[in-house]
Amino acid sequence: MAYRRSVTAVASAALLSVSLSLSAGVPKNLPYPSGTPSADEIAQQVYFVNHFYALKNYGITKKDREITVLVNKAAGETPTTITLERFLNNDYSDGAVNAMDLAIFRSGKLRGTGMLITDFTDDSKSQSYSIWLPALRKIRRFAEPAHDDAWGGTDFTFGDVTLRKPTDETHELLGTETFNDCLGAIDGVEVKYLPTPPAPSCEHKGKTVYKLKSTTKRQNWWYDDRISYIDTKTFADLRTEYFKNGEKIKVIDRDWGTLGMDDPRAQTWRYWYGKTFATGHETWAVIPAEVVEFNQDWESSMWSEQTLRKIKR
Repeated sequence: MAYRRSVTAVASAALLSVSLSLSAGVPKNLPYPSGTPSADEIAQQVYFVNHFYALKNYGITKKDREITVLVNKAAGETPTTITLERFLNNDYSDGAVNAMDLAIFRSGKLRGTGMLITDFTDDSKSQSYSIWLPALRKIRRFAEPAHDDAWGGTDFTFGDVTLRKPTDETHELLGTETFNDCLGAIDGVEVKYLPTPPAPSCEHKGKTVYKLKSTTKRQNWWYDDRISYIDTKTFADLRTEYFKNGEKIKVIDRDWGTLGMDDPRAQTWRYWYGKTFATGHETWAVIPAEVVEFNQDWESSMWSEQTLRKIKR
């Protein structure tokens, strides 16, 4: 039982860091809408953007000393960090596989760990998870986790990042408004892999956003509904606020940047920030622009268990 708990803990923390993970349910050829989209159509477009369907592949690599850093900070405590590389492949047409996602963890408690997620075209089929455990030099395979499981002490759930689909909620468009706030960030954090952390992003102030209310279909869930503020041009979700019994309990902010393609939905994350208000706990995933690559000629064999077995600790 202790061994099983340890594997689950490692997998949970690993999946947290794969904050760009997968789920079927929205077509990869979803057209850009004409006119004012409905609430359900906006939810689908947001999903399209978050899963990088405008690209055949997307990578967060390592360039010299630049690497993606995941920071966790409990109120009043010293922050902890994990660094990682990650590669997403949407370029499948065999009718079976929808996408695959590979993450390799380079430092922190997950150093040398690898995670491979396979998302299938059949929407009724669960995702496949394989994790390379360097201490055991073995791969363990398991079913997808519960939506409300917290990821290794962070402010994200598996549903927030990997599993929630537009059909898991009912959506209501509350209108449009001007986004007049800077995004959140952990104040004053300086860690080994982030010696000069970015300032809170104010770039999105003044943008017109859709205000979308999404109510969960699940009974007795950890939240009742959430409000998302979505760029009307790119469908990038800048902020999501979660509510329970009318009280705001959590926020997730996402700093997006354009990849300069014809499709305005071709976006990249610059950072994710999350905060749980009851505890004051914060999570910050920072992705340097230098490490982002996309539409590369990577071999499809990169997304395999063989790659996991080659990871050096």
